[in-house]
Amino acid sequence: MRTFKHHEYKLLRKTDFLRWKREGGSREGGVLRRYHVQQPEDYHKYNKLVGRITQLATKLKALPKDDPVRIRRTDDLLNKLFDMGLLSVKTNLEQAAKISVSSFCRRRLSVMLVRLKFAETMREAIALIEQGHIKVGPGVIKDPALIVTRAMEDFISWSDRSKIKRKVLTYNDKLDDYDLL
Repeated sequence: MRTFKHHEYKLLRKTDFLRWKREGGSREGGVLRRYHVQQPEDYHKYNKLVGRITQLATKLKALPKDDPVRIRRTDDLLNKLFDMGLLSVKTNLEQAAKISVSSFCRRRLSVMLVRLKFAETMREAIALIEQGHIKVGPGVIKDPALIVTRAMEDFISWSDRSKIKRKVLTYNDKLDDYDLL
């Protein structure tokens, strides 16, 4: 067997022959880059959830429209997806069937921080989360992959010990002497 040429060696280094079937192609890479998903396993989990949701939606669509089971389960599914923030309005099963992995990625804590103007970029938001500057409710969160529901959105804030919170309060002349303790 001959030795590989330089360009052949570089191509083989980038290819994983054990997992080549599971690589999602350009769509997976685009979503991972756009939302700065650090763990590819998160993408695969979201993809499985999307598959189960669309499968459930198609099974519910197959039932007769006046079936009480279909009506109850459809309402349950739409309410759950709306409460998670994956749907903007609860109208019909067509919306549930159109949910994508990007819908889940848009509900990640790092993306929400950029949307709520806590950070300018996604990388900055991830750094703030990992350094412990952000809390959701009473607890400090250090996982940027946390899925933020509609109910949790209102409770995103700076942690009490954060220097950034102190700078913002100083800038707005709202820093209290009690906060200095």
